[in-house]
Amino acid sequence: MCSPAILDFLCFMHESIETISVELSQDPDVFRLEPRLVSAEKMWKFRRGCSLLLNNSLVLGLSTNLNSSYFGRTQGTRSIVNISLNRITENLRYPFYYSCQIPVLYSTSLVYSTADTIVTKLTSPDVHDGPDASDCECIEHDDSSWDDDEIESKQPGVRNEKFNDDVAVILGSLRSIGSKGNLPEFEHSASEMPVISGADVTNKLNQCGVNVTSELVVEVLSRTRNDWEVAFTFFLWAGKHTGYAPMVREYHSMISILAKRRKFDTAWSLIDEMRQRGIVNPNTLLIMIRRYCAVHDIASAINTFHAFKRFNFHLGIEEFHKLLSALTRYKNVQDAEHLLFSNQNTYPFNTKSFNIILNGWCNVIGSPREANRFWRLMIDQGIKLDVVSYSSIISSCTKSNRLKEVLRLFEKMKEMNIDPDRKVYNAVIHALAKGGHAKEAFNLLRTMQDKGITPNAATYNSLIKPLCKARKRDEARSLFGEMLNQGLRPNIRTLHAFLHIQRTEEEVFRLLDKMKELGCHPNKDTYLLLIRKFCRWQQLDNVFKLWNEMAENGWNDDEASYITLIHGLFLNGNLEEAHKIYSEMKEKSLLPDAKTNELIQTWLSNKQMAESPTTSESGLLDTGRVS
Repeated sequence: MCSPAILDFLCFMHESIETISVELSQDPDVFRLEPRLVSAEKMWKFRRGCSLLLNNSLVLGLSTNLNSSYFGRTQGTRSIVNISLNRITENLRYPFYYSCQIPVLYSTSLVYSTADTIVTKLTSPDVHDGPDASDCECIEHDDSSWDDDEIESKQPGVRNEKFNDDVAVILGSLRSIGSKGNLPEFEHSASEMPVISGADVTNKLNQCGVNVTSELVVEVLSRTRNDWEVAFTFFLWAGKHTGYAPMVREYHSMISILAKRRKFDTAWSLIDEMRQRGIVNPNTLLIMIRRYCAVHDIASAINTFHAFKRFNFHLGIEEFHKLLSALTRYKNVQDAEHLLFSNQNTYPFNTKSFNIILNGWCNVIGSPREANRFWRLMIDQGIKLDVVSYSSIISSCTKSNRLKEVLRLFEKMKEMNIDPDRKVYNAVIHALAKGGHAKEAFNLLRTMQDKGITPNAATYNSLIKPLCKARKRDEARSLFGEMLNQGLRPNIRTLHAFLHIQRTEEEVFRLLDKMKELGCHPNKDTYLLLIRKFCRWQQLDNVFKLWNEMAENGWNDDEASYITLIHGLFLNGNLEEAHKIYSEMKEKSLLPDAKTNELIQTWLSNKQMAESPTTSESGLLDTGRVS
């Protein structure tokens, strides 16, 4: 009987054959590089399949590596397939231009090779949302290594009129191009970057007459980040502009846009260009690691992690922590836990490593069961617990409404002479207020102040959120006033807490204006919250007003935004408009979930039946005869 790993590999070979057959049937000239927009990823996958199929000296060696490390409920043996490819073409090593060695790093969803290449079986686990985010959003659990790779943009306060005019002119030219219209033409090869050859596009941008600067490029990329083709067109044009050469910040912005749209091979081409110019830094690779983790491509994330050595960057425990943080941030916590245990010899256990995984189970996945299991595992392994450890487990108990456990852990900290920090106090205050013990929560707030720990916005949010949820509007407003008197600026969580209890359209927009005056501006989650609220109130004018504002800010670029609007329109019986938004979503290559697909397809079927009554009646008569 064949090993599962062998079967996986044979399936991959079969898929490669099918891919080649389809490509050749659809385009006999697929090997000819004509002046058109060719997807770098499409060509790479095609060439990779060809290389595997044409490789006539493929040798498979199978070995078993038994690992008896304790994995909690997933304890057991693991098998690792060692694949040895005696002859690999250069294309198989794109985009690294070298072979990667992956030492004993594996997870439940992957099979890694220790030879010149890796064989992966990528599974895309369902994303577990865990508990309602709003239920625990006032508890802070930040990790300094979790800095996002979102695109930087120029702060509004430092913009000048000339800068704004230049941005507007560039954006106007790019809109005339459009992602579905007159796209630029690229030429791709395995060793060089795509080059714009579309004269019309170049002429339109050249006629802008703007002075290309680093700030201008970053701002335009920020505005066009939802359409990678348009952003990439502009980036390549700007790079050819006299007197300007893209630097690290611009490269990182473009790489982030490409990687977010899963154009990883094109992103690697930019990294190779940075390497040739000597400006690659560790953060460049961290962007790729995070984006791979975001799409649950754990093998590529680990491959990139080991590329640190290839770029002559230091690879130590801090970098390993950043890998674990990236994995847990995007809900690959089980994989991160397995990597932690399988690399004990290379990266010895320490408290921070375990805290990263614990925080993942407690605050990212939000699973009390797994959090408690890993907490007991830390104790069994003799890991020294610190204030961060207690902060994570207490927040987990808070989310699952286990007030007694929260208070027990809080007292345990004191017994172990571990002084609670502000995050611990915030979590306990939130647990008390959430459990209906507002007076005790207020008392703990005063105790916290007496101990010299200054409350922050999250501390007040820990009280404001439960008070708003309990519809105690006056108490919440009083606390909000105290927060302002303390010189604290409200944040987005404060805004969301109060938005939930607004009763009219006037109250909502008055609150938004007030928060903006205080420097608290709405974000994507704010708009989605309000779209749901106005859909329930059947105020579609406000719904589309907010949707257009989201589009202007580039915030309607994901599946969740479109699905929220589609379901809201269905709720209001606006089915034609829901189908229009659904079609727009598909045009952007965004994938709707099964429920949304079912809603749309059912409506289309019913619409077709209603528009063809003769056919429908005929079908019913035929059915009657058969029966």
